[in-house]
Amino acid sequence: MTRQQHFGWFLSRGFGPHGWARPYLEWDYDWRRPDLYQQSARQLERAGFDFVLIEDALSVGISPATLDLRVRKAYGGPKHDPWTLAPYLFAATEHLGVIPTANPAAWHPYTAARQFASLQHLSGDRLGLNVVTDVGSAHHFGQDRLPHDQAYDRAQEWLDALRLLWRSWDEDALIRDPHTQIYADGAKIRAVEHRGRHWSFDGPLNAEPLESEPVIASPGGSPRGIGFAAGNSQIQLALSNLDVDAVRAYRQRVREAAVAAGRGADDIRTLFVFKPIVASSAAEADRIVEASAHPDDAALREVAEAWSSDLETDLTVLDLDAPLDPAIFGEHVSQGTIKGLRGRFASFDGVPMRDILAGKARLGRIGDGISGTVGTAEELADLIEQLGEEADNDGLIFSGDLHPVTLHRALDELVPLLRRRGILRRDFVAGGLAANLSAF
Repeated sequence: MTRQQHFGWFLSRGFGPHGWARPYLEWDYDWRRPDLYQQSARQLERAGFDFVLIEDALSVGISPATLDLRVRKAYGGPKHDPWTLAPYLFAATEHLGVIPTANPAAWHPYTAARQFASLQHLSGDRLGLNVVTDVGSAHHFGQDRLPHDQAYDRAQEWLDALRLLWRSWDEDALIRDPHTQIYADGAKIRAVEHRGRHWSFDGPLNAEPLESEPVIASPGGSPRGIGFAAGNSQIQLALSNLDVDAVRAYRQRVREAAVAAGRGADDIRTLFVFKPIVASSAAEADRIVEASAHPDDAALREVAEAWSSDLETDLTVLDLDAPLDPAIFGEHVSQGTIKGLRGRFASFDGVPMRDILAGKARLGRIGDGISGTVGTAEELADLIEQLGEEADNDGLIFSGDLHPVTLHRALDELVPLLRRRGILRRDFVAGGLAANLSAF
């Protein structure tokens, strides 16, 4: 029997100007209004997707130059709060999970535990938290930027605190007997006193106990990131080449880490981020890939603008034919993002900026065995099936704007193929997001 897989959609621009600088902006959806996202959420649920995950970044930078880089093409801002969008998506759907991003630096544990418990109840157990450890927004909250591992320490304390509050009511604390008019038994509600490195507070929580806690998702491919996911998460967002060996090895690393953390290997799903380009024919796929191998200066500038936002460094002013000097990056710039820009090159030494940007513009063909994302719907379905059958892949997270045009482009032909092959679910089970993730 063909291995079923789980599918999510990564709202990669966050709750921001969807469609900006793209032709489908002319559909005249207003990104600030909920109907755009509600329509798209209904389509994802119809397609059998488990969840939509909403990216978020709390900061647009710390200097006038950075601010312009982030907002000039709306790559890094504006972004509205994804937690205010979540209730609208729940109201438009019945089964789809919604996973907004939460940065522990921005949430006091008591406030977070109370709000998230409320949304979990209101949604019928369909809430998830995408827990990130980005420290770029620390100055907004009067905090210092923490080193990489210390940011994970803070996230761990935060999650432990949420769970302490969520579990401060015993399961049988609720009486809700209309005859005696007793709602709850206070003897089965425990006091909470938390005195940690980053937070101090008392409980218990004044929200009802949860039938199931929100699903935890987390990114991060570093040893510490995988360790955090292994100990806490039901979903690990993975970045990797989509070939059988790479997917199998990454997934096995996550599963072994989960066992080492005292959990079961099947308690966590490793889902790989995927941004396919569906071509109408093999010849068209070849043409797209070939064209990407020879980007003109305008295409390179577009790549430079996107990376300038992520790096908080203006690459558009650099000489395309001169090597990039890594000294241009400030200490606040993520080393992982710098490494991502470098790509296949061992270092920046002697490498013209043109070659670095061309590497970012270049697309891969499905079947190239390494990084192919361009192909026909049939070829994409073949790849997804192969990853499931030969690498035991848990599933994929498609990435892009949450816009009807982007969804149709990616899914119109692919969903029927995956359904016919038994890879993509047709039905959901009762019990919310966690139950559907563990259904297979």
